[in-house]
Amino acid sequence: MNQSSEIFEKYYRDYCDQIAKTNLASIQNILGIETDEDQILIRFFNKDYHYLISQNEITDTSGNRPDYRICVILAKYILLCPEQLHNDTKWVSFKDFKKTSHFTNVNFFKSDTEQVILKHFSGRLDELFKAGKKLGGVRYEADMPYDLAIKFDALPRISLLLLFNDRDEEFPAQCTVLFQKHSEFYLDPESLGITSAVLANNLIKTMQNL
Repeated sequence: MNQSSEIFEKYYRDYCDQIAKTNLASIQNILGIETDEDQILIRFFNKDYHYLISQNEITDTSGNRPDYRICVILAKYILLCPEQLHNDTKWVSFKDFKKTSHFTNVNFFKSDTEQVILKHFSGRLDELFKAGKKLGGVRYEADMPYDLAIKFDALPRISLLLLFNDRDEEFPAQCTVLFQKHSEFYLDPESLGITSAVLANNLIKTMQNL
């Protein structure tokens, strides 16, 4: 195991140990998650994941540990549960969140989410829609000046809105990813940025398998 893997494992174990000490009954309604005697069920981008209480592990439905980024997002979603339900569904940009004043956070979001989507889907509007639909996205019907708007339910209380204008003879393609305002109560900015980056990567993987 290399040094990076050792660090990831340390953080992963720490997150799991913190979850083990959490009063799950007090958070399930606020977070919209399901619990039974031995597990927590969380739906993340149209896939089910579990925290197994008896094993103190995060797994997918096949019993395997997910990608480290997904583990972080799921753990943070549980551990950062607010004291009350928040429901401000207004769409905002990543930079609008109170704690994203750091230049690096905003740049990470743009490079790992919006620029990645632009690079792979410019001139491929139909493929973007098909990939998004396969990931559980639905066309968002609103009066917006975009060729395509897709809404994704990332977590039970967190949705993302992907807005995309394809390139034409005069303008390059444009991509914007928005969050619901209340998202900042459920995840920290770094985890929200990782969530949108996971969406971008999943769209590419799905497109390659269409």
